[in-house]
Amino acid sequence: MLYTNQQLHLLYVHYIHPVPFNRFTKLLQENPLLEDLHSYSALQWSNIFNLPIERMKQFPEKYREISRLPIVDMLKINHVVPITYYHSNYPEELKQLCDPPSVLYTKGNKLLLKKHPRVGIIGSRTATSYSKMALEFIVPPLVDRQIPIVSGLAAGADTMAHQAAIDYGGETIGVLGHGFSHMYPKRNQKIAEEMAENHLLVTEYPPYFPPAKWTFPMRNRIISGLSNVLVITESVERSGTMSTVEHALDHGKEIFAVPGAIDSPLSVGPNKLLDEGAKPLWSGYQIIDSLL
Repeated sequence: MLYTNQQLHLLYVHYIHPVPFNRFTKLLQENPLLEDLHSYSALQWSNIFNLPIERMKQFPEKYREISRLPIVDMLKINHVVPITYYHSNYPEELKQLCDPPSVLYTKGNKLLLKKHPRVGIIGSRTATSYSKMALEFIVPPLVDRQIPIVSGLAAGADTMAHQAAIDYGGETIGVLGHGFSHMYPKRNQKIAEEMAENHLLVTEYPPYFPPAKWTFPMRNRIISGLSNVLVITESVERSGTMSTVEHALDHGKEIFAVPGAIDSPLSVGPNKLLDEGAKPLWSGYQIIDSLL
């Protein structure tokens, strides 16, 4: 991949200070091509990001250091390809977000970002065998139509969705809430490696960036943004799953929910969504019909 100077400078700044693209508005208004950033002072960076100058004291030197490194080549050694907001490979649908990722760090088959449509499948980290059984009805028709499955590689329903796509011979995209030098949960290391080899992993965080409580809600908007429709298998009423649903509703995406037993706490979320207008789902063909 080729990068313009503007793209490289955006990557350098983001690598040090990984924030969404809307946080760069002030900088881009005064310096659209991101030129001569090595001359910026701590005070300038403080004003640009609206942060205390104490937090930005080291920023000028860090920028000068990172801009001297062959950062793209260093990432490539670890099979990581960065896609900046300005690059032609950046997904147009993510630009519709109010806070799109400034950079997507990718591992695997980047062509999956060009495939449409895509279906997001999410659910509880403590999803039961009911989610796994539901996916047996939902995923095969999607795979037959070569529709990639998007999820968050979390424990439970997310992992089940990725695994179902793999088992049925389909393609899947995992959106991470941390950099590639980390894995959360650790037990997903094996499936993550398989996806990095044969499917696609994406994250808006540089490799060194660890998982944190707030990074996963941020990740959820990317899952929604990359998905044409969103499926919920199991979820309690208030959860990260439901925050992804809120993003999807904000983005005008169609929501499908798997109806569940009245006495199951993990069916409260989907059943409530059905009451609020989500479509009941029992077959992947329903999704295909809605996408045609």
